[in-house]
Amino acid sequence: MPKRRKAQRDPAWEAIQAGWTTIVQHPLFAPMTDRTGDPVRDDSTPADAWATIDSNGQIRTHRTRRATPDEWAWVFAHLLIHLGLGHGERDLPQPDQAAGAANDVAVNRFLQSLKLGTPVVELPQDFPSLEEDALARLWQRSGVPAEYEGLGVAGHAPDVEAARWNGWGKPPNWSELFAAGLSAAAAAAVDVAGGARSSLSASRGGRDTWELALGWFVSSYPLLGAIASSMTIVAEAELARGWNIHTAAVNAAAGEIYINPLTSLTLSEWRFVMAHEMLHAALRHGERVGGRDPYLWNVAADLVINGWLLEMGVGTMPDGALHDPTLKGMSAEEVYDRIATDLRRYRKLATLRGVGLGDVLGHPLPHAGEAARSAGLDDIYRRALSTGLAYHDSSRGTLPAGLVEEIRALDHPPLAWDAQLARWFEEHVPAVEKARTYARASRRQSGTPDIPRPGWIRPVELERLPTYGVVLDTSGSMDRELLGKALGAIASYSRARDVPAARVVYCDAAAYDAGYLPVDDIAGRTKVHGRGGTVLQPGVDLLERADDFPAHGPILLITDGQCDVVRVRREHAWLIPRGASLPFTARGPVFRVE
Repeated sequence: MPKRRKAQRDPAWEAIQAGWTTIVQHPLFAPMTDRTGDPVRDDSTPADAWATIDSNGQIRTHRTRRATPDEWAWVFAHLLIHLGLGHGERDLPQPDQAAGAANDVAVNRFLQSLKLGTPVVELPQDFPSLEEDALARLWQRSGVPAEYEGLGVAGHAPDVEAARWNGWGKPPNWSELFAAGLSAAAAAAVDVAGGARSSLSASRGGRDTWELALGWFVSSYPLLGAIASSMTIVAEAELARGWNIHTAAVNAAAGEIYINPLTSLTLSEWRFVMAHEMLHAALRHGERVGGRDPYLWNVAADLVINGWLLEMGVGTMPDGALHDPTLKGMSAEEVYDRIATDLRRYRKLATLRGVGLGDVLGHPLPHAGEAARSAGLDDIYRRALSTGLAYHDSSRGTLPAGLVEEIRALDHPPLAWDAQLARWFEEHVPAVEKARTYARASRRQSGTPDIPRPGWIRPVELERLPTYGVVLDTSGSMDRELLGKALGAIASYSRARDVPAARVVYCDAAAYDAGYLPVDDIAGRTKVHGRGGTVLQPGVDLLERADDFPAHGPILLITDGQCDVVRVRREHAWLIPRGASLPFTARGPVFRVE
């Protein structure tokens, strides 16, 4: 079998990427690089040029030219400053030789004060102090001095090419972005002087990189901007090592994203990671697990989120992140149902936290300065996403339909378990229909005795009164709080439906028939029998075979899920604790008590 040939390195391309990374991480150019594409090699670049840029921000480099990362950083900074100073405006005429030289002087004069990179052209000792327009008019009359010729990076061609805007929404306003970068650079300089940061530029994989990634959403991506502004990054190597966090994890309750500062990612990859964790928190994936396997549910949510982010073009997906194009358009619940049939394969996959570990945390990790959130997290994240969706414009690209549906669904959260139980009662336990009769006068007619009015009566036939059965798990594993909440809700809904009594059966290792109990007794004065094992089938069989129980009477089963397989042949429903699951597929509705 022939050996696989090792991929050859390309030092020239590596130098270009390293120089671009320096520019991306510089606060002055960060707002502009958010709207540009990464540099590309292009055969159309002039033979004597280093690189060119068009008015859309696309940089094209010479295909074979070699240089150091510092030289490429200087070239990229030179081109971006051209855009920032307004030299790439579409309504301006193509500059002549004098105007082009004046523009290059203005750019290099500004770039010299930054002390960034290594110049690739020989710069003069001094630069004229005149503005571009005045300098261009002067040189149009007198000619361009020899020392100020060839100060651009595009050879004989202009550094900036006019290009037609073909993107979404309005084209970028480079002057405004450049002004925002100047403000950010000034703030960063103050931080350096005060010792808050070591340098203006964020080192590759360093703390400032992920902070810039999170801050980008606040300034440039409205959909997740409100969520990003409320999130806190916790970058502690010891914490990441102790909790086995390979790249990142999130806790929605604390509003914290935990990252491993020893993981080396580019700025674009950190954006992807931040968006991934924020969507986990905002879409409440930790709360939606229900009775599912937590890790497989996390994997399913990862597959859906990563597909959305790739479709939206947010950042660059890191190596090893989960993605399956065949699952496009599916919800997390649908993906879970599919991958649950292949546990052996999907349990070996890794989330951003690691293999076998979910990056959606249920509790905040202990660390110094641990954040605390008040109640109402659903409202916080719902409003943040809904507001972001309202302000998201087409210039940021279209959004996946599945993501839009989930955000809109947050405005209509599912009913609480007690409200769902009330609906079940309304459907399967009909209320007694009252009737009017003149045989019994209405008490309201005392004010007008001359006008006869019928009174309300209820049927007195016993067999017509509604009822239902309750199979109550009384095993030792049952929580008393669950019993209290469930029985209290049952009693209140029974009174609302005019149910006089319900047939109650206690089940653990055996079935104990309590007979028909008044609904008021169910809530507070019922004596629970048993507290042994958990076998519910005998209790169900007892109700289904009882002669004094209606043939169509529904059954409500209350258990903690640690029971045997139960088969119920009539209308029924389950009440189980939140987070618990049944060891079989339930045919009736399942209400989860919070």
